[in-house]
Amino acid sequence: MGKIVCLMGKSSSGKDTIYKNLLVQGQIALRPMVPYTTRPIRAGEQEGVEYHFTDEKGFQKLMGSGSVIEERAYHTCLGLWRYFTVADEGMELERHSYVMIGTLEAYAHMKKFYGADRIVPVMIELDDGLRLQRALDRERRQDHPKYEEMCRRFLADAEDFSDEKLTKAGIDRTFYNGNLERCLEEIVIYLQEMLD
Repeated sequence: MGKIVCLMGKSSSGKDTIYKNLLVQGQIALRPMVPYTTRPIRAGEQEGVEYHFTDEKGFQKLMGSGSVIEERAYHTCLGLWRYFTVADEGMELERHSYVMIGTLEAYAHMKKFYGADRIVPVMIELDDGLRLQRALDRERRQDHPKYEEMCRRFLADAEDFSDEKLTKAGIDRTFYNGNLERCLEEIVIYLQEMLD
């Protein structure tokens, strides 16, 4: 029986890098579960890799079809951005395990939709100063840097991933991403136990 690994963490904690590494590391067979967003694509991102990129009309169509498992709406400095997870008819959860990037809210909804025994949480942590530097470096590489939105997101993370919310979600294991190789090694060992 397959499970869904839900990678979570504050912005710029390294979730995307860990996600990509887990898909190619070879020790655990994982398939991607790609979320959707209405936010603009960033430089270096690809459709169907980090996200499925759509617009408000596309979101409303998926909502109308009953395919949306969970969704979050953020009133950003650049307008309304939605992030959401869609029940993919092509998923073979009976035969394969998947990995996705989500929030604590997404994790809670996924547990309700698929069952708590099918969802494995992986919370990534990193020092706030390092995260802020990473976020700034990433934003500088964009064609049109959105520093105001970067700051809004950074500040929102403090509330979204508060100790109280982590406890409420039942997250009692975290992985510190100060050294990517070591962090990945710890996550792989953990997942080998959880996906057995």
